[in-house]
Amino acid sequence: MIDWRHWHNEPYLVGGLVLLGWAWAILAGPLRRLLAPGAAYPRRQALWFYLGLLIFYLAVGSPFDQIGERFLFSAHMLQHQILAFLAPLLFVLGLPGWMIDSWLGRSGLLRFARLFTRPLLAGFIYIVVTSIWHMPYLYDWALQDKIVHVIEHIMFFAAAILLWWPVVSPSRLLPPASYAGQMIYAVYVVIGMTPVFAYIVFSQHILYPTYEFAPRLFPDFDAASDQLLAGVMMELLGVAVSLAIFATAFFRWYRVGEKRDAAEADAKRALLETT
Repeated sequence: MIDWRHWHNEPYLVGGLVLLGWAWAILAGPLRRLLAPGAAYPRRQALWFYLGLLIFYLAVGSPFDQIGERFLFSAHMLQHQILAFLAPLLFVLGLPGWMIDSWLGRSGLLRFARLFTRPLLAGFIYIVVTSIWHMPYLYDWALQDKIVHVIEHIMFFAAAILLWWPVVSPSRLLPPASYAGQMIYAVYVVIGMTPVFAYIVFSQHILYPTYEFAPRLFPDFDAASDQLLAGVMMELLGVAVSLAIFATAFFRWYRVGEKRDAAEADAKRALLETT
């Protein structure tokens, strides 16, 4: 039986994460005076960024990855949800706005970046990337070929950064969508993901041969139950994230309206007092 306790310490994984952490530290440290004179060291963003890198490593480098690759589709699905929702969210929250804007202003990529971070296209890219990689042939190919699996995870993570950008962007040049736009965006994404949810949940046969013939970690938990759990997990977590985005945007929109009404009431009161 395959050992599920394997940790991944490949140079491209560990080295890539170290390189990202080093680059962030250089930009936020020695280069900060050049990029954003007078800006304080972004302690909160540092916490989010490095926590995001740690969670990314635990998702793809810990034994959890081995369990998802060789034993349980549901574990692999949870891994993908971490790579889509938690790690990229922390990654974006960990980028100070000046770090992004100074780079975009110098690189000449602003027009290109604005196109791909618009809610309609950002959500569409996430939906397409996620849906295509869950096609049986591609999904099982990634399970059998390490290089393809790495490409799959990189594409998931990159598409998820685009997914989160219209919601939590720290950039002034690439700002988040309006609160009303974020609410529409949340509904748009969950509707767009519904076909792949339904495809997995309601399938009458095992979609991925790797899991159909995988050794069972739990004897009473067969491949059909594992696939159903994976599909339900994908649907519920996706809906929960969309609801959280919708509710947060609605609450902030409501608070803005309250403040505006209060300001208008104060202005009217002051006008009456002076007449």
